[in-house]
Amino acid sequence: MVSVMVKDNTPDSLTKGKKITIACTLLECPSMKIFSVRFYKNNIIVKEVLAENLDKELKKKVKLPKKKTGKIEEINGESYDDISVIAYSQVKKTGIKKSPDMVEIGLKGSVEDKFNFAKENLGKELNISNFFDKNQVVDFRGLTKGQGFQGPVKRFGIKLRFHKTEKGQRKVGSIGPWHPARVTFRVPMAGQMGNYTRVLYNNKIIDLGKSEDKFKNIKNFGNLKTDYLIVHGSVQGPAKRQVIMTNALRPTKSQLKKSYELLEVRK
Repeated sequence: MVSVMVKDNTPDSLTKGKKITIACTLLECPSMKIFSVRFYKNNIIVKEVLAENLDKELKKKVKLPKKKTGKIEEINGESYDDISVIAYSQVKKTGIKKSPDMVEIGLKGSVEDKFNFAKENLGKELNISNFFDKNQVVDFRGLTKGQGFQGPVKRFGIKLRFHKTEKGQRKVGSIGPWHPARVTFRVPMAGQMGNYTRVLYNNKIIDLGKSEDKFKNIKNFGNLKTDYLIVHGSVQGPAKRQVIMTNALRPTKSQLKKSYELLEVRK
């Protein structure tokens, strides 16, 4: 996370036209490539076409088929119900790790539009600037930080009991009645905390672009080598964990009308 000085251009804002400092997250966004194109019929995968000249690192991640899957030019895309792509990130450019992260991405538009997009971009590099703009609202999907096994006080924020209480202070007074003779899921109990899949909705993009050696020696991360993204607020997970960013599924009016002009990034 970084502190960012911006000029607030939001209409009807109390700080309109003024310089303000906000908390932001700096994200590294390596380019992606399409690994394969999947064709669906009746919600079942009936055909999958792989890209040619795949990266060597994929052999460590995926068991590649020995037989050729054919070419996408030979397929009639309109005869299928839906088309999606399997994409992988080129994380070797970041210097963090070599094994790429893979994800299936749904496409928007008609079946014809989806087929044309997959046909044009199969095997090509896709950059973040091709799909997202400044002041756009996006969602983040990813794993939160793992906290391990924790008690109910830290896990659910229950109040500590009186210091002379029998059978423990850091627990609930009653876990339920005799009958029904079971403990419901609503009772705060000890257990796993963190390492959950979570979605952060409606995050505002402050800036994006190429790093060009702008950001070096970032705490717990190192040097930022590929394209970068600055987003308002925090993002789930530790410093080097991958997250998936998508267009906002349910954007709010208050987030859409916000507009910030980047002035300075303070580490």
